[in-house]
Amino acid sequence: MTFNLKNTVLLFVFVFSFSSGFCQNEILTGADQYDEYIPFLKNKTIGIVAHKASRVNNEIHLVDFLVENKIKIKTIFAPEHGYDGRADNGDLLSDSKDQSTGLNIISLHGKTKKPLPEHLQGIDLMVFDLQDVGARFYTFLSTLHYVMQACAEANIPVLLLDRPNPNGHYVDGPVLDMKFKTYVGMHPVPIVHGMTLGEYASMINGENWLGKNLKCNLRIVKIKNYTHKTKYILPVRPSPNLPNNQAISLYPSLCLLEPTTISIGRGTEKQFQIYGHPNFPKSKFKFKPAPNFGSKSPKWNDNICFGVSLEKIEISDQLNLAWLIDAYNKLPKNYIFFKDSFERIAGTDNLRKQIINKVSINQIRKSWEPGLENYKKLRKKYLIYPDYD
Repeated sequence: MTFNLKNTVLLFVFVFSFSSGFCQNEILTGADQYDEYIPFLKNKTIGIVAHKASRVNNEIHLVDFLVENKIKIKTIFAPEHGYDGRADNGDLLSDSKDQSTGLNIISLHGKTKKPLPEHLQGIDLMVFDLQDVGARFYTFLSTLHYVMQACAEANIPVLLLDRPNPNGHYVDGPVLDMKFKTYVGMHPVPIVHGMTLGEYASMINGENWLGKNLKCNLRIVKIKNYTHKTKYILPVRPSPNLPNNQAISLYPSLCLLEPTTISIGRGTEKQFQIYGHPNFPKSKFKFKPAPNFGSKSPKWNDNICFGVSLEKIEISDQLNLAWLIDAYNKLPKNYIFFKDSFERIAGTDNLRKQIINKVSINQIRKSWEPGLENYKKLRKKYLIYPDYD
C-alpha cells in the first residue's frame, strides 16, 4: 500500500477524557505529524528505534512509511520484546533482519542494551518511537537512556516522536533508592512517573543522568491535543502481556507481585488482570497457566491457581497495595512469598519490611510522601503538556 502524504485521510486514535467521559478523535502522536519530521529527515541516513506499536495514524508501521517516502534507513534498533513485539519478558534477543524491508535489526535487549559505536557508524540522526506505559520498571525508559547516551557520545542527534502515556494522569509509589539501580529502574523516580517519553527524555538531559557531562542533542515532535488529564487507549499492545487497557492500568500495581511466588496471569489470556496461587484458599475463581504467546514458561505452569479477578473493577488513580497485601496474607506463614528481586521492582527495601510487619496502607503511603513531593517539583520543570491537577 502506498501512503501518500498529501492525500492521506487521518485515522485518529481514540482517547477518553477523564473530565468529560466521551470519545474524542483529536490526538495526533508525534509519528502522525509527518509534515513536521519528514522534511527534517530528507537527505539524511537514519537509525530508528521502533517496535510493533510504532505506527503512523494507526495504519502503517513507521519504518514502512519512511521507506515509502524515500527516507534512507541504515539500521533498526529494537527494545525488549523485539521489533515484532512477540518475545517473552526478559528474553535476550539476537540481531536479525526485517522481512519486509531487508533492513538489519540490532537488538537492544540481547548482547548489549546500548548501541555500540560500530552500530552508529554512518548514521546522521536517530529516530526514537516507542510506546511507553508510564511505569518505572517498564524497560523502554532504560532503552531511551542508553540510546540518548550512545548518541550523545557519537554526536548524533535524536528525534523523538512522542506518544501519550496511558498512565500519565497520576504520579505514585516509592521513589527509587539508587542503591537498587538496575535495568528495571535507572533513575530516582516513583513507580508511576506521570510523563511521556518526550518529557522523560528532557528530564534525563536536564538532570544530567547520562553522566560524564553528556547532553543529547534532542528534538521532540510533540503530541497534538494531549493533556495529562486524557486517558489514552492504546490501539496496539505495547508488549505481549499487556493485551488491553485494563491490564495496562493495573500493571504498575500488579507488577509488585511479579517478584513474589504469585502468578499475575502470565500463561493465560488475562495477564495483569488476575492473580493467584495453588496454595491460596480454594475459591470459585481459578485459572491454570500454560505456555502461550509472550510466556513460554509461566509461573505455576499447568497448576490450578485459586485467586482473584480484577478484570471488571474500576481503576483508581493511585498505586494499589491491597492486592499485594491480600496475596501475602493468603499464603501459609511458613511459605516463602518474596523473591530476592523484589527490591529491584519496589525500588526500596522498606516495602517488604512494611508488608511483613503489617504496616497499614495509609502508613506505607505516608512514607512515600517526602520523595513524591520532591519528585513532583522536579517533574514539573520538564512537563510539555498540561498537567492532571
